[in-house]
Formats: sequence, C-alpha cells, structure tokens
Amino acid sequence: MRDVAAHAARAAALVAPVGSETLPLAACAGRRLAADVHAVDDLPAFDNSAMDGYALRIGDLGPDGLPVTAHVPAGSVPAPLAPGTAQRVMTGAPLPEGADTIIPVELTDDGREHVRVLAPVTAGRHIRRRGDDIRTGDVVLRSGTALGPAQLAAAAGCGLAVLPVHRRLRVAVLSAGSELVGAGGRRGAGQTHDSNGVLLVAALRAAGADAEQLPIVPDSPAELAALLERHLDGIDLLVTSGGISAGDHEVVRDVLGPAGVEFGPVALRPGGAQGLGTHRGVPVITLPGNPVACWVGFELFVRPAVRAASKLPQDRVRRAARATVAFRASPGRHTVVPAVLDEQTGEVAPVPSAGSHSLRALAGANCLVELDGTGAAAGEQVTILPTS
Repeated sequence: MRDVAAHAARAAALVAPVGSETLPLAACAGRRLAADVHAVDDLPAFDNSAMDGYALRIGDLGPDGLPVTAHVPAGSVPAPLAPGTAQRVMTGAPLPEGADTIIPVELTDDGREHVRVLAPVTAGRHIRRRGDDIRTGDVVLRSGTALGPAQLAAAAGCGLAVLPVHRRLRVAVLSAGSELVGAGGRRGAGQTHDSNGVLLVAALRAAGADAEQLPIVPDSPAELAALLERHLDGIDLLVTSGGISAGDHEVVRDVLGPAGVEFGPVALRPGGAQGLGTHRGVPVITLPGNPVACWVGFELFVRPAVRAASKLPQDRVRRAARATVAFRASPGRHTVVPAVLDEQTGEVAPVPSAGSHSLRALAGANCLVELDGTGAAAGEQVTILPTS
C-alpha cells in the first residue's frame, strides 16, 4: 500500500499550476496578484486640504482675521488665493494656489464672509501634498498579495482599474453510482441522495477553485465515457467520488483504469481506495463513495493540491490537542477520526457515529484527528487537522 504522504505528493504533482488573467477590480476580491502592480497616478493626485477649514497664507493672519473670498468644495477648481484673504475649503478640495496653511474650522469662528482664528496655528499644517502617499510608477502591491478590500482600494486610488491575478482552478465534480439521486430529487427504492457532490463542490469553492458538479452517472461505462467526452474541455481537474473499490460495478475504475488512472490502496482509514492519473490530458483524483472517507480524502489529497496549483498558501495547519478519551487506530494505517476541538481548553473528542457512512460525523466535526498506526490514551497529545 502507498503511504498517505506519498499519495498526497503525487496528487500535488499531478495538478498543474494555473496561469493568470486580468480582471476588473470588483472581480479581484479574494484573488492573489500574479505580478507586481505599479501606480499610474499620484496619490494624492494634487495638493489638497486634509480638513474642513480655511486656506490662507500664515503671514497674512492678524488679530482681526481675514475676508473669505471663496467657498471651495471637493471636486472644484479654486481660483488663486489673493493676498490678505482666505478661502473656505472642504476636506479633499484642491489647495488654492498661493495658500500655505489650512486652519481647521474648529479653531475659528466659522465665519462665512470673514474669519477669525481663535487659537495659535503654525504654517504648513493640514495639507496633503501630491504624491505624499504613492507616486506614479511606485510598486503599490507585490506579486502574491492577497487582494482584500484595502488592497483593492489602494489599487483604485492610484488609478488602476484592472489587476493581473492568478486564475482559479476549474474543477469538475462527478458522483458515480446507480444508487444515487440528486439532492432534493425523488428517491427510488434502493437509492440514496447524493451528498458527496454537494460536499465536494462546496469544499472546492472554499479552497479557492471554481467547481461545478457534472450530472450523476449510473453504473454504465458507456454513459460515463460519453459524459466525460462532453464535459472535460477547459477543465483543470476532475474529482470523482464512488465507483473505485475492488467490487463489481465500479464504473469509475472500469472506465478510467484502462485510460491511465492508477487505482490502488493507500494506507489510510477510512478511505483506503484512492485513484490518481489523467484522462484525455485532464488530471483526475478519485475518492471513495462513503461520505466521511470522501471528506478525508479531499482534505488530505485534493485540497492541498488545489491550493498549491492556485498559488494559495496551505491554510490547514496541523497542531497538537489533548485527547479527552482514548482514540483507537488501525495498525499499519494512517487513521483519521472526525472530531470536535474545544478552542478554549485545547481538548479534542471524537464525534459520535463516526463510521465512514456517517453524515452526522461530517456535520458535527471541526477537525480531523490523525493517528499513525497507534492509538492515543485519554490525556495524551494527538495531531489534529482543523477543517473549519
């Protein structure tokens, strides 16, 4: 059997890094820059007032104040300041030519036609000079920067409308099995609602990929081959669940095995049945059909590969926690147990009903406890992989 680390490494090597694309700022949230970005305008773009107040020459001030010759709102173009006068300016308004100081309105009598200054002031205050923050040609954001609201605001403020970002991985999700019916569909005798398709699409999107679910395929090799023929163009990765074990009617294994996807046991419980390879040039990672096994395989093999190919950091960080009860492990296998971590105490306990079929385990867990061949007694430290 292949060990878990080796299988994870092969999965990561299988999925090629994505290229880049240029998108409008509004579409860049959550992406990462694919190249350094340079300013195309100064920020501020002109000398302007940092306060609501009065623009004047400090040398013109006297005990009787100054006449106010203009009101200058933001977005207007003021006339040059005449000697011995003041102009009332709003925050962000251009600094009138000839002014060397802004007096905040709070330090004046708030006069509209004539203003008196009521407190000591100094020259050069409350003026934002052109290019004080960013100058044209400056590197505003470095390649690899995660683009959140503040970074997009900086790009917009220095004149940019589009950014080069890493493209999201395009992933197709396939659930296989005649026993499956779509979520919310009418279930026939012997059928069950497909939960893995919903799980994988949501998990892939949370990992930073664009994911769409293909139609559920029954245990018909011809139908699966035809479906893949129709849907794989433009896809960066195919992730499947079900149809890969050693029994009869394993449609994914039957179709993709001869085409070059390698199926074999991994020393993992749950989820020993795994597969890797390519089909028609598209990387393929196949996962078991049992929901917990599918989820474990996704977290150990698919998510790290997707994050790496998307130039995103690996944000699942393993750490230690204290077991509140004993955890048992399968000898010779990497045993994974859905569990609940109490962040306040640092203690972890398994969820009830943690069989490989248990959707209750999926819904109740916030981490996975990983055990390498040996269990852990209550009170011992165990390794956890947070999943939320």
